[in-house]
Amino acid sequence: MSQGHNAVALLGNLGADPSLHEGANGGVLKLRLATSESYLDRNKERQERVEWHSVVVFGKRAEALSKILRKGDRVFVSGSLRTSSYEKDGDTRYKTDVIARDVILNGKRDGADTSSGGYSGRSSKQYSDDDYAASGDEDIPF
Repeated sequence: MSQGHNAVALLGNLGADPSLHEGANGGVLKLRLATSESYLDRNKERQERVEWHSVVVFGKRAEALSKILRKGDRVFVSGSLRTSSYEKDGDTRYKTDVIARDVILNGKRDGADTSSGGYSGRSSKQYSDDDYAASGDEDIPF
């Protein structure tokens, strides 16, 4: 059987200030990223659709990025998707996160330059399911 490919690349704006937590192997940074696309509806009127993504960054780059990222910043994120489940009110619920491999600042929402000089949070370290599970679900938005 051939091996699959789990990859995602997103360019969008942070919808909230990042949230840094302490994980089993260092920092865990959680981001809410909004991406948008425009399209023409049946009446030929331009519409905009916004999608929200949960992004998780691990390790030292999580700690570094937490110091420079703010709500409204434009970022490019590449990584992979990870889906997990949890119980709430007797129901099984699912959430899908983007596990960031690269985070590249792409300016402020208003077009102002970032003070970071285009810092790129890159890492070749691989994180395990234990690292992901240790990130916690206490701040799930639903």
